[in-house]
Amino acid sequence: MNTPKRRILAGALALTLVAAACGSDDDDTTEATDAPAATEAPAETEAPADTEAPAATEAPAATEAPAATEAPDEGGDLSGSIFISGSSTVEPISIAAADVFADRNPGLAMTVEGPGTGDGFAKFCNGESDSSGASRAMKAEEIEICEENGIEFIELQVGVDGISVITSPENDAIECLSFVDMYALLGPDATGIGNWADASAAADEIAATVTDLGAVNTPYPDAPLTVTAPGEESGTFDFFLEAVIESVGEELGAEDANVRPDYTASPNDNVIIEGIASNPTSLGWVGYAFVAENLDVIKPITVDGGDGCVEVNPDTIASGEYPISRPLFMYVGVPALESNPALEPYFDYVIGEAITTVIGPEEGQVPYVQLNDELLAETQRVWEEKETGTRQS
Repeated sequence: MNTPKRRILAGALALTLVAAACGSDDDDTTEATDAPAATEAPAETEAPADTEAPAATEAPAATEAPAATEAPDEGGDLSGSIFISGSSTVEPISIAAADVFADRNPGLAMTVEGPGTGDGFAKFCNGESDSSGASRAMKAEEIEICEENGIEFIELQVGVDGISVITSPENDAIECLSFVDMYALLGPDATGIGNWADASAAADEIAATVTDLGAVNTPYPDAPLTVTAPGEESGTFDFFLEAVIESVGEELGAEDANVRPDYTASPNDNVIIEGIASNPTSLGWVGYAFVAENLDVIKPITVDGGDGCVEVNPDTIASGEYPISRPLFMYVGVPALESNPALEPYFDYVIGEAITTVIGPEEGQVPYVQLNDELLAETQRVWEEKETGTRQS
């Protein structure tokens, strides 16, 4: 099974990372070793409680734009270390960028890990990491913790992703699921349902009330329903919950609608892929990069959010046509910028070059969607001006 590129950086030497990274998020770590030793990642801390996250930004098709800042020259003389934590969805981008930057600066040790968006913010707001990748914007209570600890930050959108609903290629009976279908199969009232067919009646009943979030695709097959998906520490979980489950629950008048608790949850996207691939009538969801790398063993399901069934691919994600599209972020700590002289040059490279070269559909790129000209210019402006705080709307 192919997985997004994960590498151990050792200055100019890059070794293949054996353990694959998490969905929003396992505790895989990429460490620099052949230069100043990287600081060992701090212990996991519990992520703050979930609250409503901001809606994903709709992004038109990406085009290349001029770099805001110059990338470092080959053979840079930076030293010290940089520690990046956070979302495993964003982790492949961070690893790819860190790999190039470490090759250019052999004296710099870099550590990249992906314990999850929530777990990453917990470390970041405690001053334990220099930067944090995120598959959702920072929540109000996380901002409060950062403020209490004196951690000002810069929020940078670096790409666009589509949360992909997936099953096994053997599951010929399921080709499209609407938001209503997914609520019936994965929402709170689905608890205890172990057969697809057993959710059919509930889906039909929901469809009588919720008429603008897609048509139901009942009857569902008479087959075991085995769900493998991200856990609550994951930004991918948070966004799916908000975009799909809470959207339907709100129209039903359900308070605090949540994902059914009786499923196999994993912070590791590759574990989710394996769980889906190994069960012919499985159901789950992951970020698009993990789908693009594993089309030989899983099948993406088209999604109907009210405008018909839409395939997940870079074009539909970029245009916003795919109904579960979302922004991807990197957060930079202002105290770390002031204390770590290597951090600003690294993000000069990330924002000036990497987000238009590392991300994309070409061989060797991380298969998320690049920012369009407008969003790229805004990210470059925020970085150039070192604008602190969030741009939540």
